[in-house]
Amino acid sequence: MRIKDIVISYMQHIAPVSLTEKIRSGLAGGIAIFLLALALNYLPLGAYPVSMLGSMAASAVLLFAIPHSPLSQPWNLIFGHMISALAAWVCIMFIRDPFVAAGVGVGAAIFLMHFFRCLHPPGAATALTIVLNSEQFHSMGLKWVMLVVLINAGISLLLALLINNMIPGRQYPIRHIPQQLPKPETFISLEQQDLEMALLQMEGVIDVSEEDLAKIYEFALRNAQGRLKRPV
Repeated sequence: MRIKDIVISYMQHIAPVSLTEKIRSGLAGGIAIFLLALALNYLPLGAYPVSMLGSMAASAVLLFAIPHSPLSQPWNLIFGHMISALAAWVCIMFIRDPFVAAGVGVGAAIFLMHFFRCLHPPGAATALTIVLNSEQFHSMGLKWVMLVVLINAGISLLLALLINNMIPGRQYPIRHIPQQLPKPETFISLEQQDLEMALLQMEGVIDVSEEDLAKIYEFALRNAQGRLKRPV
């Protein structure tokens, strides 16, 4: 398969997003990082500086490009970073080899985020940052390291709450309100273009591709058909 064909195939698997939404996401993320840097700069300094973590840029992608994703919610943001930082700290305390510590730290962070249902990919970047800069963070002590991570994630959360809720079509954090699904009078078979139009009408980035949405629809339809066949 040619590279051109691979690129075209990949692009077809990306959920459609309007140009307006792309501009909103870019502006929101840029403004948030600027305000985070500003806030950290004017925080009163203690024994060590409260510097910005690079993983906050990755969090900004989730918070302002796909704010309705489960990975972007407050629990995932705060505890994803905190648990990952703790995992990294344990690694730099007991593992001397930096390559082994990096692998174990990131792996442990992923496992713990999965286990505590706070999966937030940038958390793994926080773990890696701490491991790769172990000498600096080790001298700071566990309490100060956790405080730095908490301040970074906490301010990011406040900015996400403020900025996202000012943008039309966004609601952050998401609120799960049970809704009664409409029942068509006659059987309707959805086509690919129907799913594409539905994603565009959501006025936001949905963290699911058309193909995945089609699979969800197929599985849900099978489940409904099986329910109708079961004896009452």
